[in-house]
Amino acid sequence: MKRVLIVDDAAFIRLALRNMLEKNGFDVVAEAENGAIAIQKFKEYQPDLVTMDITMPEVDGIGALKAIKTIDRNAKVVMVSAMGQESHVKEAVINGASYFLVKPFKEEQVISTLTKILG
Repeated sequence: MKRVLIVDDAAFIRLALRNMLEKNGFDVVAEAENGAIAIQKFKEYQPDLVTMDITMPEVDGIGALKAIKTIDRNAKVVMVSAMGQESHVKEAVINGASYFLVKPFKEEQVISTLTKILG
């Protein structure tokens, strides 16, 4: 079973993603409400994939992405954000994001994307 860390400052988004993923055979090993906690949980749980919001308090998603890629350059991080502006997409990809999902997302889109990335 593929292990996932969900990172988003909105509890309802974390819950929605958890429900989608668990229903489709993913194992949600942890959640984090900001980038600083995400980095700690990544080290602790070593998930197969991270879903990462961009706009969060303390450490934002791009900062957490950079830190996670420093810990494991092969880490798979999918950015999930309502901010679909080109600059954020470019910055995320330049810093190693595997993919970029824009909120609001559809369950089939999330599952097919994560399944492809995890191979």
